Formats: sequence, C-alpha cells, structure tokens
Amino acid sequence: MAELSSETRRQVGVLIDRRGRIQHVVVGDSERLVLPDLGRHRAGRGRFRGLRLVHTHVGGEPLSRDDITDLTLLQLDLIAVIQAVDGVAASLEYAHLEPPSSTGVGVAIEPAAAIERVQVDFLSLIGELEARFAGGRSVVDSGEGALRAIAVHVTDQSPSSSQVQTSLAELNELARTAGVVIVETIVQRRTAPDPRFVVGRGKLQELVLATMHRDADLVIFDLDLSAAQARSIADSVELKVIDRTQLILDIFAQRATTAAGKLQVELAQLRYALPRLVGKNLSMSRLAGGIGGRGPGETKLEVDRRRAKDRIHQLQTRITTLSKQRQNRRRRRTDNRVAVVAIVGYTNAGKSTLMNTLTGADVLAEDKLFATLDTTTRQLHLAPDLEIVITDTVGFIRDLPEDLVAAFKATLEELEDADLLVHVVDISTAGWEARVDAVERILGDLDVRDTPTILVFNKIDALSEELNIDAMCRRAGAIGTSALDKSTLTTLRAALAERCRALIDAASGHVPQWQPER
Repeated sequence: MAELSSETRRQVGVLIDRRGRIQHVVVGDSERLVLPDLGRHRAGRGRFRGLRLVHTHVGGEPLSRDDITDLTLLQLDLIAVIQAVDGVAASLEYAHLEPPSSTGVGVAIEPAAAIERVQVDFLSLIGELEARFAGGRSVVDSGEGALRAIAVHVTDQSPSSSQVQTSLAELNELARTAGVVIVETIVQRRTAPDPRFVVGRGKLQELVLATMHRDADLVIFDLDLSAAQARSIADSVELKVIDRTQLILDIFAQRATTAAGKLQVELAQLRYALPRLVGKNLSMSRLAGGIGGRGPGETKLEVDRRRAKDRIHQLQTRITTLSKQRQNRRRRRTDNRVAVVAIVGYTNAGKSTLMNTLTGADVLAEDKLFATLDTTTRQLHLAPDLEIVITDTVGFIRDLPEDLVAAFKATLEELEDADLLVHVVDISTAGWEARVDAVERILGDLDVRDTPTILVFNKIDALSEELNIDAMCRRAGAIGTSALDKSTLTTLRAALAERCRALIDAASGHVPQWQPER
C-alpha cells in the first residue's frame, strides 16, 4: 500500500472486517479518500460497524480531521494511517471511539509508532470497547425517559456576551420544562444565518459529530427555522430538528388542561404547521386548478392542507364563542363596579404563587416555564368594604411566536378589561431588565400599555444580602415581595386597596384622591 501510494501520489485504503477479510479497496486523491456509501450507523449503544479502515497518507501526515469524522460518523471499529517514507511503510497511527466524557470528545488517538512495534490484539480491543459503550452510563444523566438534545445558537455577537448566555439559559429552561436535557451547546458567530443550513458547513459537521458523541435524540435551534432549513439540517444529522417556536408549542401542548387552553394550543400548532406542509414535488400539485390542474382527486398534501384549514376555521369559531362568554362575565363584573386586577409578567416570575398567597387559591405553581396557560380568576378581600377580582394570566416570553399571541388573544382579552395590572418581575434572575422590556412590548402589542400598573419585584428572598433591595425598589418605583412569604405582601395589599378604591370612585363619578400613574 505504501509503495502504490508513493507511485500514484494517491491515498490508498482497505476496509477490513473482523475476520480479517478485505471488504473494500479504496483509492482517493492526494488529500483524501472517498469511502463507499456504508450508510449512517445507529444500530444501538455499544455496537460498532464491524469494519476497520487502514489507509495511507501521501506525505506521511498524521490522522486528519476527515479521518476522525469518518471514524465517528461511520462508527468504524478503528481507523489507522500508514505513514510512508520513500514508498516504505515506516510507522502507523490509529484511533478508536471512546465512551463520551465530560469534554464530549469520545475519540482516543494512539501516537504513531514503528510498524514492527505495533502489537494490537484487535478483537480483544474492540470487544472491550463495545462492552464499555454498552455498559457505561452517560456523563449527563438525562433522567428516566428524557430526550437528549444538542442546542444550537447562531449570533452576530460574541458567544460569551451576556445576551447570548441569557438566551441559552432560557433555552435550557424551555427544554427542561419540555422534558428534554440539553447535553451539549454549539454556538456560532455569523453576521447572518446560512440560508440553507443556518450554520456554516464546518459547524454543521461539528454538529453531526456532536449528535454521535452525545447519543442525541434531537437538535434544537434557538431561532425560528424555515421548512427548507429544517429539512436540510435534518437530512445532514439524521435526527429530528426543531426550533424555539416548536419547543414552546410542545410545552403548551403538554401543559394545557382546560378545553379553552387545548383549543388555543391546537390552533397555534396548526397555524405554525400549515405553511410547512410542503410536497416533495411542487409540479405535481393540483392546487392551481384549471388546465393541467384537473384530475381524479386531491393529492395527500392537498388533503392535509384542506383539513388543516377546515380545522383552523372550526377552532376559531369555538374560541370566538368562548370569548363572547368571557365578555359577558366581564360585563357583569363591570356593572357591579368591581375593580379587575390582572397579574402579568414573564414566565416563571412567580405570578401563580403570588395569586395563591394573596387569595388562598390552589393554582398550579411550579418552578417551570409556562406552568400556567389558562387564566384563573379569584375574589380578593382587601378590606371589609373592598372586594376586587384578580386574574392570573399566561406568562410572556421574549420573541413570543405570533401564532401563540394570536391563539391566546381570546384569553388575553382579560387584560383589555383590567382596571389595573400587577407586573411581577423575578428580580433574582440575571437580565431581568430585558424581561421587563419584553413584557412591555407584548403589552403594547395587546394595546394595554396605558393601563395603570403596579410593578412588583418578586423573589427578593433569593437576592444577596449585600444588595440594597429597598433602594432598588425606590429607583424603579416597585414593591418588593417574596410570593412565598405572606408577611412581605402587606405593602402590595395596601397599594392594591388604594388604587382600586380610586378606580371605583372614579367610575362612580367621585373625585379620587389618587391619580393613576404608569
């Protein structure tokens, strides 16, 4: 092999099975081999291909990145390179896969040695490796039944910037809420996403390797993908590929409990999926009708589209009916001159916990994103002569998908009729200022930005004692609380009573002592 490689100035390789039989002879060019199509190997944990590759490098170079990629993607038993000098095989370097470590490398490279000194009991080596792969546990415990995912973030900023880290932390929380464990994160800095793969070709190859090393079940992109991008990436990694919106939709689908919530989630999913119902051959579509478009029936794609559109129409009709019922209930409250207060804020800010502590309700409150998807309304007695209605609403999130905002419009109509908003902020979370801005933007989109608002800094018990919480609240015009501690809610209750009395007096024609401010 060394002699032939030297004469032809081409790499020469052989693929050998475990009985020592040569299955393929491969001749490449001066820089690389093009291996036969062996297919992507995912036979199971602890199983290798059953083939090892021994090949030459024309200039006597060590194992290359392409060699390591072939080893990983093809799940080869072993890959070895013969380093030749003047057409004579002088030394040999080889590598094999290792069970994933905390670094995620999963490849062991044995340094080059003179060929006569290389003594490897190959069958014993491969048997030991497969046993380690089969019996070893992953460094990242994904929990019982949890899916393992690779997260991908593309940004035009430094990967170490606070904005990138905040975004990735939120993606991790979304994944955790959905029952997914992110086992590795890949970040690429680009001025603009690649139109086909989002990431560059080199980073795409790194992603493919990471899915193999980490035994991943899916890939999550921290941005919205087009249908074409999702298909192109999925074809490369041979795994399910989802984007941030799909992850949020999945969480909503898991956590919706009421009939209204389930209807709204289904509507959002259909609106998201409809533009992505794309056939493999658009020239076969009969949607255009007319000449060349007539035929005995519809294609499956057209049936799917028509059914999706019909279902969307049905859901919109039912949600409109529910919306009218809510309007009637709100009208009765208005006629009775009861002040309506809505709790709003970023997801997992502690809104439901605050609602429970204030009213004694039993609204589901968990340390997960979107624990509450359906509005819950309770009465709250602030004084012997003052009773208000307080509503817990779905949490917001940055870049909330338009389909979700549209689907939950009926639920969020509660905000339009609210006399007062309580904006709850998790002050213990890094980047809380950006979360406040995100909530303000969504409130603006819902045309309720001008509703009087009480700003609440929640989870003050989680702050460092070195921070001056009172000073922070004064600067922001906020009230500090710990929703778990009823004793910290005295100031908030007093503020609610004062403002609600003023609103009721104003509605009755009396001149209030307090003028609502933003």
